[in-house]
Amino acid sequence: MMCFLTGPTYGVYNPSLCIVVQGKKEVLLAQERFRYGPGDSLVASVDLPVTGQVIEASSEVPYLAFKLEFAPNQILEVLSETEIRSVLKGNAKRGMYVSQLDSPVLDAVTRLVRLLDSPKDIPVLAPLFTKEILYRTLQGPHGDMLTQMAIEGSYTYRVKDVIQYIMNNYDKSFRIEELAEIANMSVSSLHRNFKEVTAMSPIQFQKQIRLQEARHLLLTESTDAADVAFRVGYESPSQFSREYSRMFGLPPREDIKRLREKEESAVNA
Repeated sequence: MMCFLTGPTYGVYNPSLCIVVQGKKEVLLAQERFRYGPGDSLVASVDLPVTGQVIEASSEVPYLAFKLEFAPNQILEVLSETEIRSVLKGNAKRGMYVSQLDSPVLDAVTRLVRLLDSPKDIPVLAPLFTKEILYRTLQGPHGDMLTQMAIEGSYTYRVKDVIQYIMNNYDKSFRIEELAEIANMSVSSLHRNFKEVTAMSPIQFQKQIRLQEARHLLLTESTDAADVAFRVGYESPSQFSREYSRMFGLPPREDIKRLREKEESAVNA
């Protein structure tokens, strides 16, 4: 991915490894800031709603980055073929971290990217290089975080199930007891572990998903804010407008106008 300086973007980071080649980026998870640039890598182990912004780039040196998404079954495959220990009862850990990029990981990523020059080799070699990247990452200082995400029964795995439930049902009301049952935890344990992984409570997590989806609907469909508010699960359009303004800096109508003007300017530039 290559770009110049832009405003903040809102979205969900899927489980992935991100590497910056040029420039710098800042990712905001709840109130926590993660900055990374050349020589760093950012890893997300679960789906996380974030705000991202390129903070260093220019027309001469544009922001350039690499992102590799992965799934729990890919982690399990690596674990099953290696002697990397998997600790079932380890404490839940934050689902995102930044660390120094190890040269073996960078070497494997470089070989994966170079396959773009030989497309015929991609079907055979891309899965091998991807597995090597995951293997090297699992051996790193934060590898146990990825291990926990993939091992059924771990705290992080159970929080991941709750995350998936919220994302699939973000427009519906839920009781915390229901989520605790999904996770097979007590209510207090779920609160503690969910916040440890995501840096927010289940309700705060749901709110971010709702507002991100609302913004997407307003930008892509001809509909008004009140209708969108109900569609994403709000019972009060005024509450929706307040929370939307708090997250995006402007009320829905003004925010969407600003975004469309930016899109038109980019097209006409």
